[in-house]
Amino acid sequence: MLNWSDFDNLRVVKRLKSITSSWWNAEIIFSDDKGVIRNIDREKPQVFSNKLFNMIIKSPRGLDIIEEFCRKNIAGGKITKTTFKDWEEAGLPMLMVPIYLDDNFSGAVIATAFFADSGKEKGNEKLYKTMRDLGYTSKDIESALAECQPIAKGQLDHFKELVELIASEIETLHEEITMRENKISQLNKELGTRYRYDNMIGKSSVMQDLYNLLDKIKHSSSTVLIQGENGTGKELIAKAIHYNSPRKDRIFVVQNCSAFNENLLESELFGHVKGSFTGAVKDKKGLFEIANGGTFFLDEIGDMSLSMQVKILRVLQEGTFTPVGATEPKKVDVRIIAATNKNIKEMIAKGEFREDLYYRINVINITVPPLRDRTEDIPILVEYFIDKNQKETGLQKKKISKGVLAKLMEYNWPGNIRELENEIERMIVLAGDDQILEESLLSSRMAQVQQTLTVSQSGSGQKTTIKYTGTLKDAIEALEKDLISEGLKSNGWNKSKLAKELGISRASLISKVERYGLDKRRTARV
Repeated sequence: MLNWSDFDNLRVVKRLKSITSSWWNAEIIFSDDKGVIRNIDREKPQVFSNKLFNMIIKSPRGLDIIEEFCRKNIAGGKITKTTFKDWEEAGLPMLMVPIYLDDNFSGAVIATAFFADSGKEKGNEKLYKTMRDLGYTSKDIESALAECQPIAKGQLDHFKELVELIASEIETLHEEITMRENKISQLNKELGTRYRYDNMIGKSSVMQDLYNLLDKIKHSSSTVLIQGENGTGKELIAKAIHYNSPRKDRIFVVQNCSAFNENLLESELFGHVKGSFTGAVKDKKGLFEIANGGTFFLDEIGDMSLSMQVKILRVLQEGTFTPVGATEPKKVDVRIIAATNKNIKEMIAKGEFREDLYYRINVINITVPPLRDRTEDIPILVEYFIDKNQKETGLQKKKISKGVLAKLMEYNWPGNIRELENEIERMIVLAGDDQILEESLLSSRMAQVQQTLTVSQSGSGQKTTIKYTGTLKDAIEALEKDLISEGLKSNGWNKSKLAKELGISRASLISKVERYGLDKRRTARV
């Protein structure tokens, strides 16, 4: 089932609607395949920037009149291409662009409440009658008409292209979401219910590889080095290794090596005897002694000093350590799991990390993929975090809009899974009693992701992504240039074939190739 509000909230669609509104004061609405307007709430219609359209919608019969037109001219696939048609009953033109989802006619994008050239004057008679029937005075109508901006003849093609882009973006979003859902469904079939390993979540191929590796090492006591960016879940992996190992019934100890200076860290790790330094008023066990028989997770081991590295190496080689101030060593049986977000090999080259220690802790190496390399796991993770919040709060479970999901999939996630969890928690809190997490709840850093348009090239099956910046003319030209450039490459510079794909004459294509400097010979000379 389609969620039309998701399409209306798509940021590219919002931008395109904003352009059509600011340039020509036109309004964009969506009709489904039955002629029902899907982006206007009958009970609480929103306020539109176009005063004339606002007056129509606010009238008790206004939406019925529009839907009557849609049923007559759109329902059942009555349009198969971009069509201009007079809205006879209202004296207004309508621009209708069909929407095809999964190759089926699913509705239309409709632009209305605009005038072409001097259409304001020509349409006044019917418009005045309709508006009076809706309860408005001539003064009201004239005031609304004064704000309408006629579309000049030379701008009509640009206007049509923008409305067609809205339909194209809706089709592309639906296609991408369908592909993602199909991929997740396929992974479900291939992997059964194994979308998690202990508290780790993910169905992506990189996570499946990680799960398989963890299965292979779970009966081992070898040291493990976990490498990956902050927020990727290195401690979760360490816990999974411990709680699936023969030591699972013994203690699991964690220490962040960057949390203390060298002296304090030594005392924390190895303990001290009474009187060994100021403040040592009694003997204290170190974490290595506490972890005896279990697993010791040394997080951020790359932040450890060289002198401390020597002492850790001794524990790994001999299984012994000496508390601060003591003279007799103590023996322990501890499995070491170390983790770092730093490049240890680079540190070795700079003399910042001992090579012998590296080889001792790197018996088994696990590299944790960043979230940006496993974006197919984002929908599963989002669902998990929403479920987790619902269980913790006891409140009704929230749902995430497809527009928000698309935005989450595009974001680069420098903070990885930790950042995603915080984002979802923040949105849930800000949503209050609303059950749908909409795009407006996303944090400002999400809004700063550069806006792009994804356009499918006819016939080629390829997609071109362009940055949407500058004026209308700049945006149209950028799109045109990218389509032609990519088309030339994919068609082996066969201009006749590309012209046919783009629906323009060969002469027109050659002219545009010259205009944008895309000629192969010229490019080669440059």
